[in-house]
Amino acid sequence: MTTRILANVAASITELKANPMKVVTSADGDPVAVLNRNAPAFYCVPADTYEKLMDKLEDLELLAIAKERENEESVPVSLDDL
Repeated sequence: MTTRILANVAASITELKANPMKVVTSADGDPVAVLNRNAPAFYCVPADTYEKLMDKLEDLELLAIAKERENEESVPVSLDDL
């Protein structure tokens, strides 16, 4: 069975248990595929990379909302009314 590994760096669960920070820092901020029996069990990313990922996801969600509302009729507003 072929399994895609979506990371340039991979480590076994045994390596992760032995020295978690070494595994994480070895990827220079990129994801690390943690393998169990040579198949990816999960991916590990540093905190700052995860934060950037969440920011990007939020931006994509906001973009989808903006596109959804793009064709809605606008409501005229006077600056004096604000």
